[in-house]
Amino acid sequence: MAGEVSRTGGSPEVRASHADRDRIVDVLRVAAGDGRLTMEELDERLEAALSARTVGELAVLTTDLPEVVGETVEVEDVVRIEQQGASTRRDDAWVVPRRLEIRSSFGEVTLDFTDAVITQDTLHIDLEMGGGALKLVTRPGVVVDTGSLVLNYSKIKARRAGAAAEAPVVLRVRITGEISFGQVVVRRPRRGFGRRKPAG
Repeated sequence: MAGEVSRTGGSPEVRASHADRDRIVDVLRVAAGDGRLTMEELDERLEAALSARTVGELAVLTTDLPEVVGETVEVEDVVRIEQQGASTRRDDAWVVPRRLEIRSSFGEVTLDFTDAVITQDTLHIDLEMGGGALKLVTRPGVVVDTGSLVLNYSKIKARRAGAAAEAPVVLRVRITGEISFGQVVVRRPRRGFGRRKPAG
């Protein structure tokens, strides 16, 4: 099948490399984050991907997933946001980096993971914020850890995950650093907000 060759870079009989396995693992994690795979399906396919010997064995794990999920994207190691009295927003299909350094004074930073492109399992946020807010809009499979964040006259507002906690974890956001006279808000997308109904 054409999809088998395009995603794995060779004919089905070719022995799979570590890079081939890693590429399929990324596709499966993104698919699970999009709700295309259940937690059980993700676990089964990850196990099969890591033990696959040939390109063909890897290819069958993604034949029922859209091609767009497997596209190669450039992931930056470190992204820096520096601002004073301003607002910054990352949304739509932004590519989540491995590390995000935020330096903000009396401003707001919003990270919307609803349609974000996630290719690794951890995002480390190094935060230095004075006044203002860091807002994270999550989706099932995105878990936020604020246990190592130092709060100075600040607060964390996070809604309970509820049923979304059953989703397989595709991204763990670890926030470290310090925030003074501000807040960190973690919430799910507002229903219908900013999304148009399809014409019809």
